[in-house]
Amino acid sequence: MSDARAELAAIFNRLGIQPVEIEHPPVHTVEEALPFWNSLDGVHTKNLLLKGAKGGLWLVCVPTDRRLDLKALAAHLGAKKFSFASADTLMESLGVVQGSVSPLALVNDKSGAVQLVLAKDMLAHRRITVHPLVNTATMSLASGDLLRVVEATGHKPEMIDFDALASG
Repeated sequence: MSDARAELAAIFNRLGIQPVEIEHPPVHTVEEALPFWNSLDGVHTKNLLLKGAKGGLWLVCVPTDRRLDLKALAAHLGAKKFSFASADTLMESLGVVQGSVSPLALVNDKSGAVQLVLAKDMLAHRRITVHPLVNTATMSLASGDLLRVVEATGHKPEMIDFDALASG
């Protein structure tokens, strides 16, 4: 187990969180992961690490069926323009490879450089599924527990109503 996975397990233990985890072959996209997620309870997520044109990193976590207007999101968050972070930036900032990105990777963002953005409607679900720092496993945990883990990493998520953002 990697140091980060051990640290994550320690956070779960300290907070009394018991996620349900399944292992599966490596996946790099939501489409590849969907067949394996059927056995897990919870809203399935897609996670994007976005880079601002003038700097800054945002980890955006939304339900898999959510379409994102990156221009509107950038304007809402005060960024001029967003681009997708490179594989190198993923590794440097969150310590994960493509397909492994999730809010749990904030355990590796010791400097607090990454801002977390969560879809408000996603948190209305009882459970949320995320990758535990690897793309060969997925875990389901209570929505409130995900927030507790994120806060234990020193991050404060911004909750966004993406429906209001799209219509506004």
